[in-house]
Amino acid sequence: MINASKYLKKICVNASSEYDVVIGNGAIDLAGELISALGGGSGSGNAFCGCPGCGKASKLLLVSDDTVYSLYGEKAAETLKKAGFELSEFVFPHGESSKNLDTYAGILSRALESGLTRNDMFVALGGGVTGDLAGFAAATFKRGIRFVQIPTTLLSAVDASVGGKTGIDLDGGKNQVGAFHQPSLVLCDPELLETLPEDQFRSGLAEVIKTAMIADEALFETLARYKDLQEFRADKEGLIKVTGRCVEIKRDIVLADEFDRGERMLLNFGHPVGHGIEAKSGFAMLHGFAVAAGMAVAARAACNRNYCPDAVPAALETVLEKFGLPADTEYGADDILPFIYGDKKAAGKLINLVVPRSIGKCEITPLPLSGLEEFLYDGGLR
Repeated sequence: MINASKYLKKICVNASSEYDVVIGNGAIDLAGELISALGGGSGSGNAFCGCPGCGKASKLLLVSDDTVYSLYGEKAAETLKKAGFELSEFVFPHGESSKNLDTYAGILSRALESGLTRNDMFVALGGGVTGDLAGFAAATFKRGIRFVQIPTTLLSAVDASVGGKTGIDLDGGKNQVGAFHQPSLVLCDPELLETLPEDQFRSGLAEVIKTAMIADEALFETLARYKDLQEFRADKEGLIKVTGRCVEIKRDIVLADEFDRGERMLLNFGHPVGHGIEAKSGFAMLHGFAVAAGMAVAARAACNRNYCPDAVPAALETVLEKFGLPADTEYGADDILPFIYGDKKAAGKLINLVVPRSIGKCEITPLPLSGLEEFLYDGGLR
């Protein structure tokens, strides 16, 4: 694996393929060096044609959206070219609406036109949409090549870039097409978050709160001690520590259940309702905002069903509101039920919901779809 002693933190993820998550300020400047160090045979998609000398990537396809590329594309390209890679680029319009079959096909076509082989790699520079798109394209291009994640949003750094879930949306729902495909490297540079708009930062913070709710009371208490979003964002050392802790928690859950058949479902806390809210809004609402409301609904419903004491939803709502995240939604149960029924988390006549028992401890509870409306009512939706 990579020698990352010069960085503040390195976390090894020993999933179906082993890779490092490297966290450090200014690390993007060494992206070329770190990717070059991967060589061949490590990470996911390590398929080779069998020719002498094969295995080491010589070409990279940098995938990014237009907003991120305008900020960091030149910096990323410089370090990759300096390391000796032949670089091609694919830039798409930013936003969830681009996470579709057309953009996916465009990435594949660009890779083919650029002459990438099974030894080469994609590099995802951006947030969750970029990582999902580039990862799914990598999973399927020539039946699987390696890819690297360079997250530029808090949401992607603490959640979406780690664990190997990739995919695209269909008109009928979010992430309906995808694959499990682990990256070969995740490179988190917290300095890239400095240009992140406040709402996007809040959106990522919702996933941090989710991680604390499902697995780490101490992390939740750390978040609760901050006065507001501005104080948290200004704490550079604290941000790195929180990011690292979230990655460690997700790593441990992924290692226990890489393919999402059991414990990994805990990561879906707040997501069934959140995805319903997102879809109902036409994806105008940011993912984290929708998940925040979804977590609050689930916590209130759990409390009303005696899964947890009143203090749990109260503490969650206090932290959400402190960081400017919603604890409720303007939509009623009837507005979002059709979208939840179509969610991939629904299996047959059941849906697996995550409900809190206490701060830092949640459990997976199968619920008949016929009882979902009442669950939402218990969560305060009408």
